[in-house]
Amino acid sequence: MTSFDLLIAALAAVGAGAINALAGGGTLISFPVLVALGVPPVAANITNAVALCPGYFGATIAQLPNLKGQRRQLLLLVPVAVLGGLAGGMILVHTGERTFTALVPWMILAAALLLAIQEPVKKFVVKRLSNPEHKHHTMALSALPIAAAAIYGGFFSAGMSVLLLAVLGLTLDDSLTRLNALKQVLAFSVNIAAAVFFLFSDQVVWIAAAVMAVGALIGGALGGKLAGKLPPAVLRWVVVVAGVAIAIAYWVKSA
Repeated sequence: MTSFDLLIAALAAVGAGAINALAGGGTLISFPVLVALGVPPVAANITNAVALCPGYFGATIAQLPNLKGQRRQLLLLVPVAVLGGLAGGMILVHTGERTFTALVPWMILAAALLLAIQEPVKKFVVKRLSNPEHKHHTMALSALPIAAAAIYGGFFSAGMSVLLLAVLGLTLDDSLTRLNALKQVLAFSVNIAAAVFFLFSDQVVWIAAAVMAVGALIGGALGGKLAGKLPPAVLRWVVVVAGVAIAIAYWVKSA
């Protein structure tokens, strides 16, 4: 990659980090940019996952106060998330370039749609948790759907957080704040498990991953400072529209 390519990748990561901090969906920006720079789709997805790890870590650290009293949930669900992330990463590494390229627009569209329903999912979870007649569920019911969401996240991380929150809201009885903190830890577990596996895949574009990791950290810090000043809903819908447009562009290009 040229110096100019690395600059573009870094700027894309800054944008992805800021978007993740404000509204979510940063992968819908950084992944297509890597592909546009000439990185093969599988390698671009792997490199993007490794590069954005610091952002997941920072978000998890920020949620530590809301994890108090959730030791049982963490002991059960974090291993499930790790195994699912590893499985998704293994599936990705063993997916042929042609097959993955054909899946790219569908995954981007699915991620955009998941981002679009993020707020309705949160409202549904809040409504369910506030209903005194809702049935009590056990953590064991969370394991299988969490595993499925984790496999998806290890394969293609965009939209995973929405799936995780929906599963937790349907299967656990707790406040939205605490469920959101648990979701963040699970998302980090999925991402770091897949990323560690990717380190041995020989498909990480290391120079791009390094500059993007720095960019994602900067973007996350900027997003944190802008929180409250920019309406997340507007930014979210901009990313959703961009994701749909990118998916359509991939279909047109492959036609």
